[in-house]
Amino acid sequence: MEHWELLCPGGYGFFWDSNLFRPSTDTFLLSSLPKLRPGLRVCDLGSGTGLLSILLLQRQPDMTVAGVELQEEAVRLAERCAIKNGLEDRLSFRQGDLRRIREIFPAARFDLVACNPPYYLPGSGRTAAEAAVRSARAETDCSLEEICAAAAYLLPWGGRFCLIHKPERLTDLLCALRAASLEPKRLRVVCKEPGAPPSLVLAEARRGGRPGLAVEAPLFLRTAAGTPGEELDAAYFRTREDKP
Repeated sequence: MEHWELLCPGGYGFFWDSNLFRPSTDTFLLSSLPKLRPGLRVCDLGSGTGLLSILLLQRQPDMTVAGVELQEEAVRLAERCAIKNGLEDRLSFRQGDLRRIREIFPAARFDLVACNPPYYLPGSGRTAAEAAVRSARAETDCSLEEICAAAAYLLPWGGRFCLIHKPERLTDLLCALRAASLEPKRLRVVCKEPGAPPSLVLAEARRGGRPGLAVEAPLFLRTAAGTPGEELDAAYFRTREDKP
């Protein structure tokens, strides 16, 4: 079933389909990671129905964002989202396989690449029935190494790659980044609440960067009292006035 939701009052909206990709907290958290500035050229790698792209433009409208997505149905929904938001001049989508990224974009085309990748190795965990959901969950159509290689190709020297992943695959992530000449520069774990173990990890790498990793303070989704954390509220564009 297809849905339309606004990010915030007076802001952009997004389509999502329960048979394709459901909106997740992970995507909202990832959109708040990169430092954005006017004029950036951004690629949303594995863009799904375009939620991450819309979130980035909501945070900094004066950029251009191009998404790449394998599922044709998701691309059509993302294109409708761009039109409905009046963003055709700043937001576009290409249907294609990121493993063949050289056939989609020229090298060093973007300043920033962002990706919410599949977290699990093929055959691990529960297997989704829908092909689109299965592709988003597990590395059935592309591996972590292939995602990093595609990001490296799209970035010039000094360009940034931001992504979110699971802490149990942190070693795989750091090794894949460095193997693609993407030096990890920022790392931040996400915990459900103070005292809880990390459930996600946010990472930023720089193409050809020098070694040196800054491990930032944890991001807590909830306070010790069980209320949403300030950074989670910010990721969802919730103000104090919005709170009950």
